[in-house]
Amino acid sequence: MKDDVSAIPDRAHVATERRNPRTMDLDTLSVAACVERLNDEDATVAGAVRAAAPAISKFIEALEARWKRGGRLMYLGAGTSGRLGVLDASECPPTFQTDPNRIVGVIAGGDAALRKSSEGLEDDPHGAATDLAPFELNENDTLLGIAAGGTTPYVLGGISYAHARGALTGLLTCSALRSPFIVDHMIILDTGPEAITGSTRMKAGTATKMALNTITTTLMVRHGKVFENLMVDLRASNAKLTDRALRIISEATGLSRERAAGALHAAEGSVKLAILMTLGSMSRDDAAVHLAQADGNLPNALHVKEQP
Repeated sequence: MKDDVSAIPDRAHVATERRNPRTMDLDTLSVAACVERLNDEDATVAGAVRAAAPAISKFIEALEARWKRGGRLMYLGAGTSGRLGVLDASECPPTFQTDPNRIVGVIAGGDAALRKSSEGLEDDPHGAATDLAPFELNENDTLLGIAAGGTTPYVLGGISYAHARGALTGLLTCSALRSPFIVDHMIILDTGPEAITGSTRMKAGTATKMALNTITTTLMVRHGKVFENLMVDLRASNAKLTDRALRIISEATGLSRERAAGALHAAEGSVKLAILMTLGSMSRDDAAVHLAQADGNLPNALHVKEQP
């Protein structure tokens, strides 16, 4: 038994594994008091993400250059971290009309691990290589490993694998650890000890989701997927999205809801084209040409139209 214990890494130094002195009496609290205490802990999360803003910004700037060359953003994680990566990646196509192959979430254990825990797989430092091999990573790609405690062998092994293939690498963690030499960018969301010791689905999970949302949203804004603060790169494929599309067109152009519906119909369901056709006073074909020349960036397409 002694040999078995000695082979298990001691993670007592990891911040997310320490006990939280503010919640030592959690099991004695009433429902209302427990809810309030957990909310007090959650209130610290935004500050942790804000403190990491410079590191997040540098990562996005480096990622953006590769994205413009056709590269991909890969998220890699196990357990909760992996699920959050898959979640953020899966929300980009319906929100921004991105190619599903451009932002990809990879989780230890595959899709089955999204519903049924496969935590044991996170201990295999070579497991990610097998999972990443089909993607044939190259120098235009970016891989962001996600590990709340920063020590997950599956994630660290995947980062090493990606680095060896020339990809930009990053590690998003919620514990202040020394940067492994193989990582280009360290993003530390210092959320501290959890309300329940080691339960990183809580503050660490919330902070991770905030950071991932920030990364993809900023990247998409920079890539022309947003006009002002409007989600213009969507296609009206159901009642909810059609309603949203009409409101977006009305906000951007000043058209009534009825006229916005006419513009959307003329644009064959494309919000971007409907706005460009209206503000640029052009046909659908001309608008499509202008938008293509601007690489799909609506603000740039409008700017080009305004030039003499």
